[in-house]
Amino acid sequence: MSTPITRLNPETMPDSTQSGYSQISIVEPGRMAYVSGQVATMPDGAPVPDDLVAQMRIVARHARSALDALGARPQDIVIARCFVTDLTAERLNMLMPPLIDAFEGAAPSLTGIGVTALAGAGLQVELELTVRLPD
Repeated sequence: MSTPITRLNPETMPDSTQSGYSQISIVEPGRMAYVSGQVATMPDGAPVPDDLVAQMRIVARHARSALDALGARPQDIVIARCFVTDLTAERLNMLMPPLIDAFEGAAPSLTGIGVTALAGAGLQVELELTVRLPD
């Protein structure tokens, strides 16, 4: 049986392996799930933290809950899109450690997108996933 997702990092492209993601993800046929953008809004209505890293940790927990609901693992993520308000290199560097921890070494393809605002007061980061469902 082949691996459902193959990761590639061609030498002719920037080396993304040290940053915890892959340049290319090849997906074998199968069912796909598209997980809506996850933000730091809490199910119990607790206030959203002001701290960017604290928000990323909550977002990562929500994303993990979505994977669990799908019966999937981080290795099943094809691509993650991370939307960040006021995106700078410094803010991106702050987000990467908790994001890489959430991926558990899976290194899916990743796109970081700077945005002016997200759909809620005080929200600074949103994570959207495309997941290949396990057989």
